[in-house]
Amino acid sequence: MMQSIQSIRPFDTPLTRTLVAAALLALTGCAVGPDYQRPEASLPDSYRATQTTPGMQEAMTVEKAWWRRFQDDTLNALVDRALAHNYDLLAAVARVEEAEGLARQAGATFFPQINLNGSGTHNQVSTMNTVPLSSSAPRIQDSRKAGLSTSFEIDLWGKLRRADESARASLLASRYARDAMELSVAGLVTSSYLSLRAADASLLLTENTLDSRRKTLEIVNNKRQAGSASPLDQNLAEGSLAVAEAQVADLRRQRTLAQNQLALLTGQPNLDITAGDLRKLPMPPVPPPGLPSALLEARPDVRQAEETLVSYNAQIGVAKAALFPSLSLTGNYGGESAALSNLFKSGANVWSIGLAATMPLFDFGRNAALIDQAKAKQQQALIAYQKAIESAFKDVKDALVNLSEYAESDRAQEKRVQIAGRTLELAQIRYEAGYVGFLDVLDAQRSSNDALLAYISTRQARLNSTVDLFKALGGGWRDEYKPETPVAMDASTPK
Repeated sequence: MMQSIQSIRPFDTPLTRTLVAAALLALTGCAVGPDYQRPEASLPDSYRATQTTPGMQEAMTVEKAWWRRFQDDTLNALVDRALAHNYDLLAAVARVEEAEGLARQAGATFFPQINLNGSGTHNQVSTMNTVPLSSSAPRIQDSRKAGLSTSFEIDLWGKLRRADESARASLLASRYARDAMELSVAGLVTSSYLSLRAADASLLLTENTLDSRRKTLEIVNNKRQAGSASPLDQNLAEGSLAVAEAQVADLRRQRTLAQNQLALLTGQPNLDITAGDLRKLPMPPVPPPGLPSALLEARPDVRQAEETLVSYNAQIGVAKAALFPSLSLTGNYGGESAALSNLFKSGANVWSIGLAATMPLFDFGRNAALIDQAKAKQQQALIAYQKAIESAFKDVKDALVNLSEYAESDRAQEKRVQIAGRTLELAQIRYEAGYVGFLDVLDAQRSSNDALLAYISTRQARLNSTVDLFKALGGGWRDEYKPETPVAMDASTPK
């Protein structure tokens, strides 16, 4: 007597053993397509002519909260607020969440999908079929079905593994894009804050200049009443006062615009920042000689470019896997009966297991075109990665040059301010004593005012160059390397 299909144990069939072997082969099988290897970057070990001290490469790390080096509580609060409420940054966070969902979706393809199925039919069979019904067969037939079904693609050629590799790299790229956005937002807030404080310092200085020129105009008026000053002196004094008034109005405008920018960046429409002075901000420490170029690896945009390259490199394997046969495992288990009450009884059990294979034969070059597209995208990502590295290296070199030269200019401008201040003081004394004309006083006032404004502008540029260096490095540098302290020699130590 032939054994019924319901009595066969599904896990003891030769087909099942074959499928299990195929699944094990898939787990240990090769993955087509190139494995990722980081491209070589022809960059020097350090940014300066000074050689990197042994141990510095390993000790230099990136400090994320670089803006705290300015030691300004208001700036710290503004950056923290922006990192939590900036709209561009919130959008970047949402893109990361999207990438996380795509990565989970790619990872789920390694596991079978199990579905619950159920159906019920009530139908009348025709008596006019080519095969007539027997007299005992009912014309009205009922059918009830319920069970579980599954399908699983056996990853023999690494298609699913490459797709998962690509999705995970895309996820990392989106996270680094978010980090790059955080760096950009922090940089914009800091630069806008420096502009605000520069406007505050210039406004304070120009308001003092305005008061001084009002007093000068009083002196000129008194001297004219006494007959020792000409109408020309009065006109010159009034014109100089008007110039200072115009400067004050323009500086107020600049401050308001900087505050509005900070309000937008921090998501605070009614932001109101009390006045401060740029000159009171401390200069952050300068980078040590031989700053390692390996710090570039911490730049989020460089890391983003590399992970994008990894993703497109894996996509080549996905495209190549389409050239090979695909195997799919399917299975069903459940019950079938005419009556719903008998659906789950032992006699109603039904199951099936199968293996499907698909082999592309003629696609008229479709798969080859997809492979070429994947290779082209990988080449584009490679070029973008190489460009990102070289651009980052240039950014750091430019920032280092600006930082050094602005420091020299800052010291020169400070000396200029001191000289111009002494010149103005002497000119005013000599004018009141009648030794020089008012034009000499006016020239001294203009020179002093210009020197003070130039000093503030140079100090702002110097601080901004520090911000640019922080951004170029992906953050501030943290020097954890402590060189050995030389032993001090006393009289008893042989020389």
